[in-house]
Amino acid sequence: MALNNTYDARLVQQETALGAGVQILVLTLLGTAIGMGPAGWLTGLAFAVATWAVLSRALHRSRLRSFGPANRVTLGRSILVGGVTALVADSFQSPPPLTLLVGLTAVALILDGVDGKVARRTGTSTALGARFDMEVDAFLILVLSVYVSVAQGPWVLLIGAMRYGFVAAARFWPWLNAPLPPSTARKTVAAFQGVFLLLAASGLLPHLVEFGVVATALAALVWSFGRDILWLWRTSRVQEAVEAEELVSVSV
Repeated sequence: MALNNTYDARLVQQETALGAGVQILVLTLLGTAIGMGPAGWLTGLAFAVATWAVLSRALHRSRLRSFGPANRVTLGRSILVGGVTALVADSFQSPPPLTLLVGLTAVALILDGVDGKVARRTGTSTALGARFDMEVDAFLILVLSVYVSVAQGPWVLLIGAMRYGFVAAARFWPWLNAPLPPSTARKTVAAFQGVFLLLAASGLLPHLVEFGVVATALAALVWSFGRDILWLWRTSRVQEAVEAEELVSVSV
């Protein structure tokens, strides 16, 4: 039985290694096509190595017997995000080919709606898969906000940094780690962040309209996070009150 578990673990890890190999192949193709500079190469390779290392560790901890079709879709999205990351890093040295940047980003955003459906239809939904999907989404938003901030200003970085700021805050205020109830509004706001940033990055909009689109995305995100934080705070206060009453009851 132990041998079977070891074999399954190695089989799952092989898929992450394959993903890293495909990521390097994509970077090679991009580098050949556009003459990518050192910044793009180093950033893209760092993304590939980091993704492989973090995902391999998470898989080892979760002890999944199969990587699963949904995770394969998410891994494919992460490879596209790695390509976008390399292009954005390279853009600080030379303007990127917008068609390629927009194309890779658009496909990554479209596939965001695929992995969840695949997981549900195949019955392979896992906590790891949901977290993997969320991290890929968050990093793509961060990269796009970096690119758009060059034209619109540093304030755009708030869009990409907000989720990471929330995670950092949860280390100091543990009540932020409590599970949130399902919310269509939250999912909608999160989905539109990538769409709005992609519109701004495309260069198709006048500067003022682009500003309005990004500002709308930020306002919606602030509202969504603010609503969730308020709910978590109120819930924690109620829980504290209940625990205090139980403690008093036990003492009496």
